[in-house]
Amino acid sequence: MSNHVATEIIDIPNSSDTVIIHNRDCIEGMAQDIASGSVDVVVTSPPYNLGIEYGTYDDRINRDEYLEWTRAWTSEVARVLSPKGSFFLNIGSKPSDPWVPFEVAMELRETFVLQNVIHWVKSIAISHEDVGDYPAIREDIAVGHYKPINSKRFINDCHEYIFHFTHNGDVTLDRLAVGVPYQDKSNINRWTREGSSPIDLRCRGNTWFIPYETITRRNSERPHPATFPPKLPEMCIKLHGLDRCRLVIDPFLGLGNTAIACVRLGMPFVGYEIDRFYFAKSIERVTQAVKERKIIEDDSRVQFTQQSLFPEHDQTEKNASL
Repeated sequence: MSNHVATEIIDIPNSSDTVIIHNRDCIEGMAQDIASGSVDVVVTSPPYNLGIEYGTYDDRINRDEYLEWTRAWTSEVARVLSPKGSFFLNIGSKPSDPWVPFEVAMELRETFVLQNVIHWVKSIAISHEDVGDYPAIREDIAVGHYKPINSKRFINDCHEYIFHFTHNGDVTLDRLAVGVPYQDKSNINRWTREGSSPIDLRCRGNTWFIPYETITRRNSERPHPATFPPKLPEMCIKLHGLDRCRLVIDPFLGLGNTAIACVRLGMPFVGYEIDRFYFAKSIERVTQAVKERKIIEDDSRVQFTQQSLFPEHDQTEKNASL
């Protein structure tokens, strides 16, 4: 019997692409909705089986049953993923049960190749004395957000994993799409390949500091117990390469953050969320992201029009500011 309850289709402004969100089970949904090999990027964060209080899903099932379920939904991901597609799987743990990410990764060894392991750093503390004479850091700093743990045995958990799976481990990535400038500018020429133009950008590496947005009312502003910020899927999609991305999906949509990333990037998207409340919230948040994109594009269009009509005025203003 089908668990398909509802579908919402949201147009991305100034684009023929759409965001499609289904309120249904993702295994059934992918099997019925998504053609084999038609998805270039999958970004998702499934339940971790750590006893998290979701609205509908039981996060306390037997571990063997959980891993069997993991094999089921990732088998559908493998079917829909294109030959050169990327599957970014965000999964965390808790100090008293740290094995979940590794057990899940081991379950997928026969289905995928683990091409990269990325560490999503939510919070970090850096001591000034450890970095020495470093102009960007003048004192001890602690940035980001984490959930404090009151324990004599465990330390605060400030990161999660993003496993980057591919079919064969040979997917070319756009590393500089999420690159960072060189701190030592002498490295620009030092690391430029012969025949290439120098560029002040290097690979970011596999530690990504992505903090949550600061909120004041958890229940209304982030009414989901385990979700990643929109910047995380945005960076994953960029890393894969925007020019090589025809379709993005998220089998566990939650509050819609992967869909929001696709709205910002202008990427077609399909997502699944089994919980009716989270489904409704994701629609609200994606609709708001569409409005924000339209405002940005309208402002850019007005600015471009003004510069085209009054180029001399624009140059006079620039000269006056010098």
